[in-house]
Amino acid sequence: MSVWIGVDLGTQSVRALVVGAGGEVAGAAARPLTSRREGPRHEQDPEEWWRELAAATREALAGVAPERVRGVAVAATSGTILLTDAGGRPLTPALMYDDRRASAERANEAGAAVWERLGYRRMQPNWALPKLLWLLRDAPAGARAAHQSDFVNRRLVGHEVATDLSNALKTGVDLVAERWPEEVLDLLPPGVLPEVVRPGALLGTVCAEAAAETGIPAGTPVVAGSTDGCAAQLGAGATGVGSWNSVLGTTLVLKGVTEELIHDPLGVVYSHRAPDGSWLPGGASSTGAGVLSRDLPGRDLDALSAEAARREPVSAVTYPLVSRGERFPFDAPAAEAFTLGEPADDVERYAAILLGAAFVERLCFDYLDLLGAPVDGEIILTGGATRSGYWTRLRADVLGRPVTLRENAEPALGMAVLAGGDPARMIRTRAVVEPSGAGRRELYLRFVAELERRGWLDPYVAAHARERTTR
Repeated sequence: MSVWIGVDLGTQSVRALVVGAGGEVAGAAARPLTSRREGPRHEQDPEEWWRELAAATREALAGVAPERVRGVAVAATSGTILLTDAGGRPLTPALMYDDRRASAERANEAGAAVWERLGYRRMQPNWALPKLLWLLRDAPAGARAAHQSDFVNRRLVGHEVATDLSNALKTGVDLVAERWPEEVLDLLPPGVLPEVVRPGALLGTVCAEAAAETGIPAGTPVVAGSTDGCAAQLGAGATGVGSWNSVLGTTLVLKGVTEELIHDPLGVVYSHRAPDGSWLPGGASSTGAGVLSRDLPGRDLDALSAEAARREPVSAVTYPLVSRGERFPFDAPAAEAFTLGEPADDVERYAAILLGAAFVERLCFDYLDLLGAPVDGEIILTGGATRSGYWTRLRADVLGRPVTLRENAEPALGMAVLAGGDPARMIRTRAVVEPSGAGRRELYLRFVAELERRGWLDPYVAAHARERTTR
């Protein structure tokens, strides 16, 4: 009869999920969040996070007996940060994960050796440490840094809390030593940064004031969460060494599990630390399903899938960039979409886009294999693209591997698992899709060659991708 609460504090909404020991959902609710965007600025009001989280948990827990609740954990957007006073009250708006007003120059000068040791080589302007330095320019004495999850966790327990290693990654935490490195501390006034713990560590228990607002029973354990990407990986059950979660929605994100830290000379792969001390490498591509709404607005995608399946195999492929520039499996700021072949109509244009996303996914695995990451475990597909049976089959064919679909793999479920649930019982498989044998090798090789010809894909990486097609 026990239940655990997982909270996903995202960009557009906060979602609360109450999950039983067998994976059944005992309650769920979501509330919208608002942003202020202007050019490189993207801000949110931290107080709104708390108000809407409280409303969502109250609704999700309606009808759930208080004695059943065993724990709660919160996931949040990676790289979002603000300043608070000593009592946890916000001094600034929250600078969201993609706010680009800061410069990474100071952070990269001071911490170059640390970033190199941690495998990602350099920080980006939208990471949390550059933004924190930007916020501290005009900050009053005593200001404290708080990630998105830190702010609400403090409200839940009623006192100062540690941050988790997952959210602290982009603030420069040393994931090997599991502490703040001196290079980071030297950049900041004393006392700005919170203590750090692994995801899954106990932060405290829900205080009486928070219980009255959220409906979460007082005394419920509050467990350190993770970034939303790591939460989704936990929810997908991609937790064994060599297993991977491929999330294909507006864009494509891959996250896996390795025993050793992966070092990437290109800096497009970086690793989180798992609750058990293993490593969670991954990367985010700018390709994905976002191209469909842009290039085929208003079209019935199910109908296009059905017709594309009847016309198999497709002879054209599109590199489906959602926006200019690529981040993974290679770094190419000038990359732009292109099509090999001549699609005859919208059906073929649709199929070419889907195939291109599958090729990029395959190339990501080729690159991870080149870096020495184990890629022979279970591949779990999540994200909006899994609603298309045609696309799922196409991805299995291109990968040449079975792919697993889960009944539910949202970040809030991952947080319910982290809060204390049993993943073996809570994470359910919906289907395993086997490849048909139509791997489209020749077209994939043309695609790789075109990326190399344009100067975006390193020749050494291209050669490895070609070699893997012969295995």
